[in-house]
Amino acid sequence: MDGDALAQGPAPFKLERFFEKYEFAAPHLLCCSDCEPVMMADLLALADADARERWDNLRLSYTEPSGLTPLRREAAALYGGALTPEQLLVLAPEEGVYLTMRALLRPGDRVVCCYPAYQSLYELAASTGCTVDHWEPEFDPASARARFDVSRLEALIGPSEAGAARPEAGAARSEAGARAPARLVVVNFPHNPTGETITADEQSRIVSACRAAGAHLFSDEMYWQLEPSPAARLPPAAALYEKAVSLCGVSKSWGLPGLRIGWIATRDAALLARVAALKDYTTICSSAPSEVLALIALRATETLTSRARALVAANTALAARFFDRWRALFDWAPPAAGPIAFPRVKLDAARALAAPGSKPIAGVDEFCEAAVEEAGVLLLPGSIYDHGPSSQRGHFRLGLGRKATPAALEAFDAWLRRRFPGALEQA
Repeated sequence: MDGDALAQGPAPFKLERFFEKYEFAAPHLLCCSDCEPVMMADLLALADADARERWDNLRLSYTEPSGLTPLRREAAALYGGALTPEQLLVLAPEEGVYLTMRALLRPGDRVVCCYPAYQSLYELAASTGCTVDHWEPEFDPASARARFDVSRLEALIGPSEAGAARPEAGAARSEAGARAPARLVVVNFPHNPTGETITADEQSRIVSACRAAGAHLFSDEMYWQLEPSPAARLPPAAALYEKAVSLCGVSKSWGLPGLRIGWIATRDAALLARVAALKDYTTICSSAPSEVLALIALRATETLTSRARALVAANTALAARFFDRWRALFDWAPPAAGPIAFPRVKLDAARALAAPGSKPIAGVDEFCEAAVEEAGVLLLPGSIYDHGPSSQRGHFRLGLGRKATPAALEAFDAWLRRRFPGALEQA
């Protein structure tokens, strides 16, 4: 990547631009990745005496750059003593991605990232001048599931036979094409957008591969606590590996995206210090009201996260019945963990079963565009993730964490009956 390209910075964030266009205009949001946002009165009703006093006597001043101490203490407690409050830094979740990448990467480094993924997880590395290799899932048509094969990731992390140890800047690949070991590995489980996850044994293999290569591991754990059972919940990567960074926050599992509060956790003190220093150039510190509200939320973790899990479970059961009814038109698998699924529209069937005279469906983009324009139902096409196979297969993201999901599915169903009347006859 040349200097001009580096100076231009990251490419436009396609998902955020998509939501800017539709999120506050479409009446039926069926692709949200968060869970039902908590009402302010409901959150304050959960406050203990200490938090209530903090809220009632709050001064709207600057806050501690590393985050409110009791808030970091509560966040660290979620990890069962594996991490201390001093090993956490409070920030906005996206800020955690941005600053960690800035602190860790340099032009020429090699990064391996799960893909498709939230764009910043790979785009910031690419725009820094890194070589980015993708760890892509295998799609099984029979089960409609995507499977992340850890053996593929293990092969991507290490060097090729002619590879060397940690490369100098610009040396991700030598003149002879030898591949150096990865500088950074980026994973996200529960996964956005597929809703898939991995096992604890597979996570251990990833950690071992990173340790053998000397690579850092960035683990996006924003959907942590939204697993259907504790047995499916992975330990935070930062608790397993001294060069891992865990990203978490209250946006998804706690239902509080409006607070813009999250944290990174790592045992790499030098890296945490570099991120903290860079934070002086972004937000400096977090919002005082948001920190106290997040403190209330973390002290009520089981109440808020069980509420979210119950909502996801109910909506998933409803969606299963919906997709069974429309099986001639869609392939679907419920999320293994988290609030989102990644079904696919059978594009050949959509073309064959469409109502006479209806606007042609060339691909998943046109399908999703028709849904929002004709029925006000917002679906997120797989093309937003710039992942060719997902787009070609007709995948779209489905959100299952909102109270309005049943009404949105009803509107979607009514539109499908008008648009694809032959699909029900084939089911």
